Amino acid sequence: MKKDVHGWIVLDKPTGVTSTRAVSMVKRLFKAKKAGHAGTLDPLATGLLAIALGEATKTVSFAMDAQKTYAFTIAWGAATDSEDSEGEIIATSAVRPTPSEIKAILPDFTGTIMQRPPAYSALKIEGKRAYALARAGKQVSLEPRPVEIQSLTYIDSPNKDSARFETSCAKGTYIRALARDMAEKLGTKGHITALRRTQIGSLNDDMMISLDKLEELSHIGAHQETLMQVLLPIETVLDDIPVLAVSRQEAAHLKNGQAVILTKRNAPQKQGMIFVTSDGCPIAIAELKQGALHPKRVFNLPIISGNEKFLNNGVTDVDYN
Repeated sequence: MKKDVHGWIVLDKPTGVTSTRAVSMVKRLFKAKKAGHAGTLDPLATGLLAIALGEATKTVSFAMDAQKTYAFTIAWGAATDSEDSEGEIIATSAVRPTPSEIKAILPDFTGTIMQRPPAYSALKIEGKRAYALARAGKQVSLEPRPVEIQSLTYIDSPNKDSARFETSCAKGTYIRALARDMAEKLGTKGHITALRRTQIGSLNDDMMISLDKLEELSHIGAHQETLMQVLLPIETVLDDIPVLAVSRQEAAHLKNGQAVILTKRNAPQKQGMIFVTSDGCPIAIAELKQGALHPKRVFNLPIISGNEKFLNNGVTDVDYN
C-alpha cells in the first residue's frame, strides 16, 4: 500500500539510468504516493539527483533555481550529434589544445554568456521536444540564450586527447553545449565523455546515497523505519529563505489560503518568500508583503506537538488528497 511520505532523497544517480527511471525506483522503494526531481541528469551523467517525495514536491522550484556544480571531461578531436559520447560523430579535427591554451579561454566562458542549447535537449519547438525531432532526423535549430556561469576551472589533462573541468552555473546551462563551444573556441572539435553533478544549492555529494544502498536498507528491519533514516526534511532546500514561526491559529488561516497580518510581531525585515512553521512543523511558503504573509504553497501536513515525533519520521497514514 502506498503511503504519504514527505521529504528529500539526495540520490547518487548511476550512469545509464534516466532521471525519470531513478525517480520511479526511489518512489517504489519508499512506497510513496508522489515524487518528482529537481533537474534532469542525462543517462550518461552521474551524481546528485535531488528527489522530492510527497509534500516536498512543493519546494522543487527552490532546488531547480539553485546554483549547480559539475565535474566533466571533454574529449578533443570529435564532435557528435548529441554532444556527448552516446552520439554519432559528425565532425573531426586533428587539433589538440595545450593546457595553457585551455586556461587562456576560460574567462570567455565565465559570467553571463550566450549559449545555444543542444539539439538533443528537452526544450520545445512548436510543442515538440527538441530531442524527439533530432532523433527523427529533423533539422533542429535553437536560438542562443544567456546563461550564467559563476566559475569554470581547468583540473588537468589525463592525456593529449582529453581534459577535465569543474564548473558552477545557474539554471538553464547545458554542460554539453559548454564543451562544444569551448572546443570551437580552441579551434578543434569536442564532446562530453563524463559528467557528474556534485552540488545543487545546499545539497552536496556528502548527502548522496546510491540506489544499491536504498535497496539494501529497504530489506533491513522494518521497511519504512529504516528508509526514513536517510530521508531529509522538506525544508532541506529552503536554506536561503527566512523562517518564521506562527501560532496554530495563524497557521490555520494560512492553510485556508488567508493572509496573516504581522504588524504586532517581530516580522522579518526582508520582503519576499518566507518558510512558515508552527510548533516546528512546516505550514507554508508565503510571501511577506506590506506587513502581511500571503500563502503561496501550503503544506498539507498535520501539526504535531509535545513529545510526538514530527510526521513519524516523514510518514503519515493520514491521506491528504
